[in-house]
Amino acid sequence: MNTTKEDVFLSLRNITKVYPGVLALNDVSVDFLQGEVHAIVGENGAGKSTLIKTITGSVQPERGSIILKGKEYQGIRPNEARNFGIEAIYQELNLIDCLTAAENICLGRKYGRLINQKAMNHTAQELFDRFKIDINPKTPVRELSNAKRQIVEIAKAVSKGARLLIMDEPTAPLTNAEISILMDIIRQLKAEGVTVIYISHRLDEIFQISDRVSVFRDGKYIVTKKTADTDRGELISLMVGRELSETYPERKTEEGEEVFRIENLTGNGVKNISLNLHRGTILGLAGLVGSGRSEIMKVVFGLKKKQWGRIFIKGTEVDIKNPREAIRCGLGIVPEDRKREGCLIMYSVEQNLGFNCIESISRGPVFSRSKLQEIGNKFIKILNIKTPSPGQKVFTLSGGNQQKVVIGKTLAAEADIIIFDEPTRGIDVGAKHEIYTLMNQLCADGKAIIMITSDMEELLGMSDRIIVFHEQEMAGEVPPDKFNQEYILNLASGGKESA
Repeated sequence: MNTTKEDVFLSLRNITKVYPGVLALNDVSVDFLQGEVHAIVGENGAGKSTLIKTITGSVQPERGSIILKGKEYQGIRPNEARNFGIEAIYQELNLIDCLTAAENICLGRKYGRLINQKAMNHTAQELFDRFKIDINPKTPVRELSNAKRQIVEIAKAVSKGARLLIMDEPTAPLTNAEISILMDIIRQLKAEGVTVIYISHRLDEIFQISDRVSVFRDGKYIVTKKTADTDRGELISLMVGRELSETYPERKTEEGEEVFRIENLTGNGVKNISLNLHRGTILGLAGLVGSGRSEIMKVVFGLKKKQWGRIFIKGTEVDIKNPREAIRCGLGIVPEDRKREGCLIMYSVEQNLGFNCIESISRGPVFSRSKLQEIGNKFIKILNIKTPSPGQKVFTLSGGNQQKVVIGKTLAAEADIIIFDEPTRGIDVGAKHEIYTLMNQLCADGKAIIMITSDMEELLGMSDRIIVFHEQEMAGEVPPDKFNQEYILNLASGGKESA
């Protein structure tokens, strides 16, 4: 495709941004065309977030220029970006839960001197009709599903006259059906001439929706390719700067004795779940969002109340009432939402790593600073956590390294049975490979893993056994000769085991 100056909506030229000790963007030059879906891929720490902030005016580069519709700027301010129709939708949505969908969309808009609820509802309804989405404008945002919240964010951006829309990991919390709806909306925006910058670690989505894809690595722009002219293997190689021999590293571990069993466990909306787990193995839990996979594991870990049923750890029945008792029983959990549930992001790496074993390094109300440092240094080394120092705040780390901190916190408490809930959500392909290798090593060390994942490839590539959930009940266990996507999806959607 030959492009002209008229085709280009936004150009970055030799953009460089430096943070203390980090070259976040290094002489980056890239063009974004009018009415294209332009994907940005790269490992965590590649510079994607800084790129977004530069385009939206949140940060100012040390050098380089931004060219918008032919006019050159030495960095732009947020109000200038908005005047050009640049809007961004981030992973953590910027909505006010207590307000309605219409109020969120029209927030800050003037309808005369008084608040005009009818006019706001009309504006929102027009946008929802435009996207063929059934959302009541009067519904409070807190009552909407993740997918509908995402659509409210898109509608809000479009209502402001968005001509360039940046979407950062937009499908992370969505089901496959919801992702399909989002893709249709993106195609409609493209048809209307809106430029979409699409940032995602899910390469399948990149090939499904984008026209071109740009690769970033270590703050540098590597290349832009037509999506149709590349493939998954090439993109991965460009992103990580090396060949990954296998997406799912081979594991050679013999199944050990049974270390975990639940019988007719009921609670947190889930009924009569019975399953077991052996040392040295990974048990995958499959099912649609809300099917009961995560819900029953929260009961196991004492995060939610058990109604009835039995839990056995290494052959002994236990009555776990809270997470501290679960930890004492040798259970660990790496939760789905690492920022809210997995770690204390405003605390240091070493403080997080020592959090679950604070009792063992304390004497009364005083904990041993030297033992905390010892734990921090140990697991930073074991897990290869990339951090300037053990005292670095966790929120400054990449997603992959934040996930390693959560895993390290669990390992430091000497957990033998570890629940991984969406272990690689929101992290890049290189970090995924490291997490998979670590999980295999844990099995080789005699640990046992329960893995909850919505990633079908991950489920099939990492699990020794797979149990499928449907509507808060077990739909069945997948036989070894039926390890395939069709069989699992059939069970997850209410089909029979004989399908």
